[in-house]
Amino acid sequence: MAATPPTAAALLDAATALAPRIAARAAEIERERRIPADLIAALTAAGLFKMLLPRTVGGGELPPHEYAPIIEAVARADASAAWCLAQANGCATTAAYLDPAVARDIFGADPGAILAWGPPSGARAVAVAGGYRLTGRWSFASGCRHATWLGPSCPIVEEDGSPRLLPDGRPAIRFLLIPAGAATFTDIWRVSGLRGTASDAFACADHFVPASHTASEAAAERRERGPLYQFPRWCLYATGFASVALGIARTMLDDFIALAGGKSPRNTPGTLRENGVVQAQVARTEATYRGARAFLHTTLRDAWEAVGRTGELPREQQMLIRLAGTDAIHRAAAVADTAFRAAGATAIFEDNPFERRFRDIHAVTQQIQARQAHYETVGQYFLGLEPTGYLG
Repeated sequence: MAATPPTAAALLDAATALAPRIAARAAEIERERRIPADLIAALTAAGLFKMLLPRTVGGGELPPHEYAPIIEAVARADASAAWCLAQANGCATTAAYLDPAVARDIFGADPGAILAWGPPSGARAVAVAGGYRLTGRWSFASGCRHATWLGPSCPIVEEDGSPRLLPDGRPAIRFLLIPAGAATFTDIWRVSGLRGTASDAFACADHFVPASHTASEAAAERRERGPLYQFPRWCLYATGFASVALGIARTMLDDFIALAGGKSPRNTPGTLRENGVVQAQVARTEATYRGARAFLHTTLRDAWEAVGRTGELPREQQMLIRLAGTDAIHRAAAVADTAFRAAGATAIFEDNPFERRFRDIHAVTQQIQARQAHYETVGQYFLGLEPTGYLG
């Protein structure tokens, strides 16, 4: 374990340095639907899978506003690689809720430790002496093919078959950490975009998990008291996946600007960049991208300062993170759409990255962090109503 984890500046430098190498493998990532093992090793060695991991187990424990630009830098090279980083870093915050000795054993002792999971389907964990017997199937598990640990979540069932309930009547849900080798995997990830994330399904049957290797997101179980762990995990997912979208949009816009300097459309005088319509489009999309990015980063910085003042993340700041993250994804998609259309027929060929990135960013818009319903939830809050939608 490194005595001094890398700083945000060092991690951003590492991501920037790796970006050309990642970009050069983007077609392979798309074709194989995996991040190559040597790139995983390079990302791991650079500390990029441990940016949100507690410092006590060798992580960076970065503030969200310092973490976001690093994910965006990788997304400019390849969206699937950045998505896997965002997913794994969000999962790694589970270490803050584990017994410190277990967290050190899983994350601190293994420099290559990577945790992945996905939503459950018909899963349950039966409470038994010393732990739980876990059975179920989990899908959309981004990065599960290169993960060393899996963290399936599911409701807890007592030995008599009755569901375990929280004091408010909701089912008790826990994350149960198991070695990746304890699960069986099914290849389900035949999709239009983000193909390289290998967001496959995994399953296990009657697998014993010690109680020490389980956690919930209840504040009472949180062992780490640093400001980062006052952020609900969904805030960190919103930050990471919005940054993936912004990275895709930035690269598509940059690629279009480069194209516009040399492409002369058929039956049109001059290059694209000499066209007044194109000039206005570039200006508007720059404003859209920069505005969305600034809103996200300012919101994250303000939230960090609020936690520093109060020791917790105020509800208003949570609402703003939800709004900024959702809006960044949709505005980034609008930027990508404009760049794609403006590039003309050039953009539709498979050997051109416009086409792949167009599919990638529209895969991002289909994820839970981009739900249009989030606008309604946030709008209810700012209108003085009790939000009825799903926030986290």
